[in-house]
Amino acid sequence: MSETVIRTDHGTIAMINIFEVAPENQQELADVLSEGAEKFIRHRPGCVSVNILPSTDGKRLVYYAQWRTKATMADPNVQVYRDKAAELAKPDPHAYTVFAVHHPES
Repeated sequence: MSETVIRTDHGTIAMINIFEVAPENQQELADVLSEGAEKFIRHRPGCVSVNILPSTDGKRLVYYAQWRTKATMADPNVQVYRDKAAELAKPDPHAYTVFAVHHPES
């Protein structure tokens, strides 16, 4: 099992894209994004991880990717998946840095 680790000192950039999606399109959106991540994104230089999180109400999907450097999505192969996703849902992408991480006491 692999895990995504979020650290304030890791030097990564988080790309978070929150899609507003019709519940009947959420699974297809997840499939499209997952296929693009599997075939192309995870093989790009600087990619740390890609995480796809569908909301339990079916109305949103969060695409959370970590990069060692700010990534560009100019690759035509990646553009195909981005365009397919935009046909299924309204994207709202932004780049973030990690300010703080808090864990419960053991």
